[in-house]
Amino acid sequence: MLQQKRNINCPVTATLDLIGGKWKTIILYALLSGKRRFGEIAVRIPDISRKVLTEQLKELETDGLILRESYKEIPPRVEYSLTDLSKSLSPVFRELEIWGTENVLAKR
Repeated sequence: MLQQKRNINCPVTATLDLIGGKWKTIILYALLSGKRRFGEIAVRIPDISRKVLTEQLKELETDGLILRESYKEIPPRVEYSLTDLSKSLSPVFRELEIWGTENVLAKR
């Protein structure tokens, strides 16, 4: 489940080591409202390539932050959702959303 990426004693550094980077936080934020298929995530994050999205989803799954559920249908269907661990980040994302709205988007 949750990989220990590096031996880190700072909680902020440890958290950013897990969810940091250009795309992981945005992917998690896109899943806050519920299950999404790959294409639905890609539409919400138009600047991410399909290859990078695939890689990031795999890393998030390996780290126990998202669930990947495959359905035996034709055509095959796969849905991604947040785990309880990543759902616990919801208040953090909401605060980032408020801060970004008030301090970044409002000043454009």
